[in-house]
Amino acid sequence: MTDHITLKELIRANIRQGGIFIAFVAIVILFAALNPAFLSPINLTNIVLQYSYILILAIGMLFVIVLGQIDLSVGSIVAVTGALSAVLVVKMGYPWWMGVIAALLLGIAIGAFQGFWVAYMGIPGFIVTLAGMLLFRGLTFNVLSNVSVSPFPKEYFNIANGFLNGLLGGPGFDVFTLVIFAIAVVGFTFQQWRQRMASIEYNQAVEALWIFIVKIVAVAVVVMLFAFQLASARGLPIVLILLALLILIYGTISQSTVFGRNVYAIGGNKSAARLSGINVRGVSFWVYVNMGFLAAIAGVVYSARMNGAQPSAGNMFELDAIAACFIGGASTTGGVGRIAGAMIGGLIMAVMSNGMQLMGASTSTQQIVKGAVLLLAVAFDVYNKRRAGSLA
Repeated sequence: MTDHITLKELIRANIRQGGIFIAFVAIVILFAALNPAFLSPINLTNIVLQYSYILILAIGMLFVIVLGQIDLSVGSIVAVTGALSAVLVVKMGYPWWMGVIAALLLGIAIGAFQGFWVAYMGIPGFIVTLAGMLLFRGLTFNVLSNVSVSPFPKEYFNIANGFLNGLLGGPGFDVFTLVIFAIAVVGFTFQQWRQRMASIEYNQAVEALWIFIVKIVAVAVVVMLFAFQLASARGLPIVLILLALLILIYGTISQSTVFGRNVYAIGGNKSAARLSGINVRGVSFWVYVNMGFLAAIAGVVYSARMNGAQPSAGNMFELDAIAACFIGGASTTGGVGRIAGAMIGGLIMAVMSNGMQLMGASTSTQQIVKGAVLLLAVAFDVYNKRRAGSLA
C-alpha cells in the first residue's frame, strides 16, 4: 500500500521551493495593494517583455551553478551577439534571420571557447568568465565602433515585441491566448498525474489526493488569471512562446536525460561522479556551450526589444541571472536547483523591479532591495543545510 505524505511533511520536504513560491505570491499581493495598476493587463504584458531575456539567461545559468561553477560573462555575450546581428542586418543589409543565426553561432563558439579553458585546462569558471566578461565587452565596442546601431527590420523587432492576437477572435479578449494557456494547464496536469502514478507503481510515498487536487487547481487558477490579463491586453507575446519552449525543453533535459543527471552528479560530488564513469570534462564543456547558446538567444531577444544594439547592452545581466538561480533554490555548492525554481526567482526579481518602478523608487533603492533579497535567500539556504546536518 502506498504511503501518503501529509501536508506538514510535504511543506517540510519542499521548504525551500515552497517558501520561495509563497514569497513570490506575497510580493505580488503587496505591490498590487500598493498600486492597483500593477496587475493591469498592460503592466503584466510589459513584465513579460522586459524581463524575458533574464529568464532565458537564468535557464542556462542554473546548469552552470548546479555544476558547481559560475559564469560572469553572459552580459557581455548578450552584448556582442546582439552587436554582430545588428551590424549584419542593419549596416550590411543581410536578411534578419541571418543575423539571428550568426548571433547563435557566435554564442556557441564563445561557449566552446570558455568551456575548453574550464573543462580541459582546469581553470576555474570564475576566472575564465571574468576574463570573458572583459574580452567580449571590448569586442562589442569594436564591432559597434563605440556607437549604437539601429533600427532592425520589423520581423526582427517582432521577436521580442510581437504578439499573436485575433487568430480565433474574442469579445474584448483574445481567445487564442486563453486556448494556448488552457492547453498548457492540461499538459501540466497530465504530467503531474503521470508522475504521481509512477510513484504509486513503485510504492513511493505521494501526497494525499486532496492535496494533489488543490495544488493542480491552484496552479490552473493562477495561470488562467494571468492568461486572461494577457488576452485582455495585446494577446500572446511571441517571446513568451519562445520562453515556454525553452523551459519545457530544458526542464526535460535536467530531469529526464542522462546529461541532466550527470550535471547534478558532478555538482553533488565531482570525484564520485568521475569514479562512476561520468565524463566530467565533456559534461562541463557542453554546459558552457549551452550557456553561450542561451546567452546568444537572450542577446537576440534583448536587441530586438531595444530595436538596436548598444555598447553597454547586457550590463549587470549576469548578476540578475545568478540572483534568480540562488533565490529560486539553487545551492551555492552545486548539485541542487530546478528550472522552475530559477524561473520563480527570476520572476521575483522582475516583480520587485517593476513594482518599485511603479512606486517611483530610485535606482539605488532598487539595487539595495535586490541585494538584501539575494543575501537573505542564500542565508536561508545555508541555514537549511546546517539544520539538516544537525538533525542527521
